[in-house]
Order: sequence, then C-alpha cells, then structure tokens
Amino acid sequence: MSTVAAPPPSPTRPSSGQQHDPASAAKKRKRDTTRLVAFLVSPTVAVLGLVVGYPIIAALRESLFSEKKGLDANGFVQQGEQFVGFEHYIDLLSGEAGERFWNAFWNTSFFTVTTVTMETVLGIAMALVMHKAVRGRGLVRASILVPWAIPTVVSALLWQWIFQANGVANAILGHKVLWTTEGFQAQLAVIVADVWKTAPFVGLLVLAGLQLIPTEVYEAARVDGAKAWQQFVRITLPLIRPVLLVAVLFRLLDALRMFDLPFVLIGAHKGSVETLSMLAYDEAANTRYGPAAAYAVILFLYVAAVAFVFVKLLGADVFSSDKAAAKKSKSRLKKPAATEVPA
Repeated sequence: MSTVAAPPPSPTRPSSGQQHDPASAAKKRKRDTTRLVAFLVSPTVAVLGLVVGYPIIAALRESLFSEKKGLDANGFVQQGEQFVGFEHYIDLLSGEAGERFWNAFWNTSFFTVTTVTMETVLGIAMALVMHKAVRGRGLVRASILVPWAIPTVVSALLWQWIFQANGVANAILGHKVLWTTEGFQAQLAVIVADVWKTAPFVGLLVLAGLQLIPTEVYEAARVDGAKAWQQFVRITLPLIRPVLLVAVLFRLLDALRMFDLPFVLIGAHKGSVETLSMLAYDEAANTRYGPAAAYAVILFLYVAAVAFVFVKLLGADVFSSDKAAAKKSKSRLKKPAATEVPA
C-alpha cells in the first residue's frame, strides 16, 4: 500500500493590520529622534535665552526710549523715560552723528575684509608648514600658537610698545612714523596686530582638516604626474573647504565686533580706527543709553545678516550630498522589489 505525501501548507497571508510599513516605521523613528534631540538641547536653549535673548530684547527696547530732559510744567526736573520710536535710528543716520556712524561702519567693514583675507592666506600657509613631517614640527606648532594664546589687551600693549615713536618698528624702518595717531598708519598698525594674533586660529583649524586627508590621494596624484601646485588646487583646497569656511565664518563674526585691539592700541575718539563697537561704548560711557542701544542693535543686525548669508552658502554646499543621499534612499524605499518568476 503506497502512501501519498501531503502537500506543504500554503503560507498564510498576513492581515492588513499586521503588514509591516517601512515608511511609517521610519517616520516613527524620526519622530522619536526629534523628541530626544529637543529634550537634550532644551537646557542649552534655555540658558541662551537668558544670556543672549533677553539682552537683545532689552537693547531693542532701550533704543526706542530716551531719558527725559529739562523741566516740567511745575518747574521740576523731569525724570524717567519717554518713548521716542525710531528717533535714535534716524539721528544716527544723518547729520554729525550720521557722519560718525558711517565712518565707523566703513572702518568695521574695512578691518573685517582686510584682516580676514590676510589671516586666511597666512593660516593656510601655517597649516601646510605644520602639516609637513619635518624635525621640530611640535616646536613649530607651539610657537605658532603663542600669539593666539596671548590675551588681546596684552597683545595690544605689546604692539603699542613696538609702534611707539622710538619703538622697534621705526628702528627697523629707519624712519619715524607716528603709528598711534590719526591716519592710514594707525589702520595699518591695527591690521598688523590683529593678523599676527588671529592667523594661528585659522591655521589650527585648517591643520585639523589637512590631517583628515588620506595620503593615498596625494600618492595617486603624484603617480598621475600632478605637480605640487596642481595637488594643492585640485586636492587640498576642495577637501579642506568645509573646515576653511567654518574658520572664516568665526573670524568674520569676531572681526565685525572688533573693539579692544584698536581701543587699547590707538585709543578712543580716533576717527581712522573707530569701529561700531567703540562707538556704542562711547555713547554708553556718556550715559546716552538710547543712542548706544541703537548702535548695538544695528551692529547686531549687521553681524546677523553676514552670518545668515554665509551659513546659507555654507549649508547649501556642505549638506547637498546628504540631501542627495536622502533622496536616493527614499526612491529606493518607494521602488517595489523585483519578484522572481518561476521557470
């Protein structure tokens, strides 16, 4: 008597409620990650709101008010504040105050563009020197970072001694130049002192980017016959570009707020080196808090606009590859899997 094998049981199709949806699972993971990130970042946001947000709002409010002056109808001295709207902003953009404001605005922009450009070039050169495997590389790195470690006020006093009438600078030049008086020589003194101090910062960040480049890339380029300049333009600059842009952004924001170096090196009330920060400080020191707050608000908007434009350019370039990868993965997820056709 022969037995017939029973056919294997057919797989049961899961119900619609038991089907696994990759898209919904990915959304749930993303939502959970967002909640976790918000929870972890909330203490930092709260602290920033207290130490950054509140002063900005207070400065904006102060710029719309002014101290009462003169006598009231009863002959008493007026006290308190009165709302003046945008009067301070209108006054600082016209007349004598306007001339001083536009001069400080030009000095701030000039110092920013000049110093950041020179610091970027010198920083890249320093990074290339520190990156080379030569003897005494540690000593070279330490010596280059010494100017960055010196406080700005101490650095300004040091350069003030160098640029005095009988100082080292005039001894080297063989000509007496009044560096700390009005004129272009005062601007040049500030530029030299600022570049000497902050170029190592750019060099340190660029050095970190250089150390991430594999040596195999340069070996392959040498095998292909690329010269040193071609390797620098085609390999080094594109690969350190994200790090370099971050360094330049930090230096831009710092240079736009320049105050202590020209204030100590050259002095206050010098039109050739007066910046927006120095102008706001001078108004506040003379108890003109409304105009001082207006200058501070304009400087804040100027710095925020530069940072926004720079970050937009930086983000569009750095995160473009991530966005492309995300789109590619999403298209793979939507594409149905190929089914096998039995022969």
